Amino acid sequence: MKKIVASKFGWLYLLVAFIAANFIAAQLHYRLDLTKEKRFTLSPSTKRLLRNLPGKVDITVFLEGNMPSGFKKLKGSTNELLQEFKEIGKTNIQFRFTKPGDGMDDTTKLYFLDSIARMGIKPYTVQVQVKENEGNDERQVVPGALIAYDGRATAINLLSGQQSAVMNESVINNTEALLEYKFANAIQKISSDTVPLIGYLIGNGETFSENVRSLVDGTLRANYRFSFLPIDSVPLIPAFFDALFIMKPTLPFSEQQKLKLDQYVMNGGKIIWMIDRLYAEMDSLMRKQSDFIAFDRNLNLEDILFKYGVRINPDLVQDLRCDKIPLVVGSIGDKPQMELVEWHYFPLLSSSGNHPISKNMNLVLSLFPNSIDTITSPNIQKTILLETSSGSRTLVTPAIVSLNSVKTEEDIKTFTKAHIPIAVLLEGRFSSLYRNRLSKNTLDSFSNIFKQPFLSSCELPTKMIVISDADIAANMYSPQEGRALEMGFNQFTQVQYANKDFILNCIEHLTNSSGILETRSKEYTLRLLDAKKVDSSKTFWQVINIMLPILLVLLFGFAYQALRKKKYQKITSD
Repeated sequence: MKKIVASKFGWLYLLVAFIAANFIAAQLHYRLDLTKEKRFTLSPSTKRLLRNLPGKVDITVFLEGNMPSGFKKLKGSTNELLQEFKEIGKTNIQFRFTKPGDGMDDTTKLYFLDSIARMGIKPYTVQVQVKENEGNDERQVVPGALIAYDGRATAINLLSGQQSAVMNESVINNTEALLEYKFANAIQKISSDTVPLIGYLIGNGETFSENVRSLVDGTLRANYRFSFLPIDSVPLIPAFFDALFIMKPTLPFSEQQKLKLDQYVMNGGKIIWMIDRLYAEMDSLMRKQSDFIAFDRNLNLEDILFKYGVRINPDLVQDLRCDKIPLVVGSIGDKPQMELVEWHYFPLLSSSGNHPISKNMNLVLSLFPNSIDTITSPNIQKTILLETSSGSRTLVTPAIVSLNSVKTEEDIKTFTKAHIPIAVLLEGRFSSLYRNRLSKNTLDSFSNIFKQPFLSSCELPTKMIVISDADIAANMYSPQEGRALEMGFNQFTQVQYANKDFILNCIEHLTNSSGILETRSKEYTLRLLDAKKVDSSKTFWQVINIMLPILLVLLFGFAYQALRKKKYQKITSD
């Protein structure tokens, strides 16, 4: 080494070695993830997606400028994730952080903010400290990102599913847990050449009005290929539909219609059943301003759902964890006095399981749901996706819907049931309801006329989701604003629930086999300090963090001086 340094071109050799070391270090990166939940490790499906990108993806994240600490932490986590994306995707992943509307005049900025708001990126007004001792100032923060690929663009809201922009530890933790899924899912959708086709079944009084505008236009058409399917217009349901959406039928199904649905499932079709077994509508209560009886719609679906593994019960579910609605609680003079009160017929649903459809998701708003029982069925796996809280009850038919269903403390004590299922995922090889029930002529017609043999069971495993409240996917209509609101939005409390996220996750699970949805089930453990222990041992840790480094420096200095003195004393004596 000394000879190389002392040689004529030693400096050149060192320069070449330095450049080579930096080049190798730039090409070969390795990071060891020591977290228990593998927080900083991308899933195999995400890595596979990024390695196989057909072109360059540009990501613009609107987290820049003066923001509260919670948003700054979110920015740091997003930057770390996108750095990992770039490591795998190489030059096909390009990203930058910018302040929304930066460099634009006021008119252009307003137009730009309105445009990204229409794409789903919601701006939040937050308080930030301008300078020390100068108070706070209101700023707009846009926690979202635009993703562009080959002339196409999509947007993601980093805080979707959160009720507010108050960035406490829990909100930050949940948001960080979903970052990989949101970016990977958006990249997959925008770079894919094939989009699943979703059929919306009509023919049995299914809802199609302003109350499903958010579902049809804002969810299905906005993310998938979409088509209405009149069930009586086809001899059999075409297999090219990737999934079928049955939204709140009100008229009974005939045996011929059920046979079409059954054979669609037997041939690998996937269905989301959104069924209100009882007639119980908020319009009826508000119109009458008195009690009414919720009655059975008699949809004639009990046998086919029972065969597949579930039973929707003719009851109404109430929950102490519920939404609020405005009701008249008194009057001042001749004017009624309105107040927001808890409405136990509107449970707020969640999941205690770890399935990626409902994991790391905010509460889902339901209206007059029915309970679901699971039935023992061979080869069928059942997973509860949504359920009530630990304080709930059921009202059996004839169920009376009353404005004051919970009046006293004694009434509250009757909420003794826990975790009543409202949404269930069924997976496996289903058996046909019509096995050994059809005549020879009907069986021959399948082969000769329809060119599709009757199947008594599924040849390949398939999936379906049964939800006992169709209003989960419905929306309110605001006459004042003249538009349909988003599903899961309470216009009275201004709270946005996670209904749309839940519906999208259901469709993704049924139609997307890439495994990207599995990244939603990442478990980010929130490890908080024990406040009592911190207070009791505060002095000890202050000493460790402040005094110990100083003592170590002094100790090193004394040791160094002692060794140096000993060394030169020996040289002098020699």
